[in-house]
Amino acid sequence: MTDTLPARTSKSGHVARPPFKASKKLADNLQLLHVDLIDLHLVAKQAHWNLVGRNFRDLHLQLDELVADVREFSDTVAERMRAIFITPDGRAATVAAKSSLPEFPADEVDTAATVDLIVASLYATADTTRSIHDAVDDEDPTTADILHGILMRLEQLAWMIDSENRTANKSTPKSIHE
Repeated sequence: MTDTLPARTSKSGHVARPPFKASKKLADNLQLLHVDLIDLHLVAKQAHWNLVGRNFRDLHLQLDELVADVREFSDTVAERMRAIFITPDGRAATVAAKSSLPEFPADEVDTAATVDLIVASLYATADTTRSIHDAVDDEDPTTADILHGILMRLEQLAWMIDSENRTANKSTPKSIHE
């Protein structure tokens, strides 16, 4: 019990004895997600600024909603990382080098193409979340709970945005019926 009590400051500096400290594997997994979330925010803003075509206003507003959610997710992940003694790296060079998201065009993009590109980025981020989930859960169920909420919202946003381009009972993947 005394191991978790705050330690007195020693001559060499502050000493703490947290009940949990992340492993290198957990740090690496959370860094992957952190990078993808930062890039998703940037991709969604790029789309937001350069979107043109039919249903512009609705998609423009949906992208703002996506940006707000993903910014919050990246901050939540980064703060969780700090809470378990991981230093998050959200620098532009790191994000550019490590993101798993497809590159988004630099020019104007039609609304239908934007839908497909944004959904691909949402699914790439969801895939990262799913790919790290079990390893994160094995080491830290508390952090895995955070991943659940993020994944649920990413997939919901993908469904909502993708619905802009779907054709009832004709698009792939098809809905499952009994």
